[in-house]
Amino acid sequence: MKILVPTKRVPDTDQRIRVRDDGQGIQDEALPYVINPFDAIALEESLRIRENGATEVEVVTVGIGSADYETELRAGLAMGADRAILVQCDQVLDPWNVARLLQAVVQREQPEIVLMGKQAVDDDANQAGQFLAAILAWPQATFVSKIELAEGHANVVRETDAGLESVRIKLPAVITADLRLNEPRYASLPSIMKARKKPIETVNWQELEVPLEPRVEVLAMESSETRRQCVRVNNVEELIEKLREKTGMF
Repeated sequence: MKILVPTKRVPDTDQRIRVRDDGQGIQDEALPYVINPFDAIALEESLRIRENGATEVEVVTVGIGSADYETELRAGLAMGADRAILVQCDQVLDPWNVARLLQAVVQREQPEIVLMGKQAVDDDANQAGQFLAAILAWPQATFVSKIELAEGHANVVRETDAGLESVRIKLPAVITADLRLNEPRYASLPSIMKARKKPIETVNWQELEVPLEPRVEVLAMESSETRRQCVRVNNVEELIEKLREKTGMF
């Protein structure tokens, strides 16, 4: 079995994110980047499937981005991925075009499962997995907090607004990981050193013969207001009046 784990390079959310003065992006000159946390969860689950499985499992991680992406791919190799693929593309991609490039990678690699994070923490789009399943015409299970593989199938538990939902899907399939699926491991120092020497397969996006079709245009970005204004009220009526003034509700 082969499991393909797409990973996205995102700004470290523990750092303060600042918008550029022109409003067209973020200030990232000294900003550290990490593997998208939900993708790290997906990678961890793939490694656990390999460790606990009765059949041989190959875990392949893939990233789409510039040459700077190598650090995050090597982090995936240090966690335990067998191979890493970099689809080199310097253009800013929306989820639709990410899914189309991933479709080409899937067709090359022929995995039984594409296991990825439910969303990226930089844009919170939550679209790439669904788009990918649709254009592959594969079954999909999103927001998954538990995975059990059976012969040719996957039994998963999904987290929905109405509670937990158990689903059985046929493989090959696209599965997106939720927060409670697992806790990703930390790579050991020997694993990090070994990962530095492992080759990363680099493919230019044009080699995949996928014409890019931008569907999303970012007009401007702005930082949200995070300052709090604390006001003490004497009773419920005054509280409701203050809420009415600030929100226009009630």
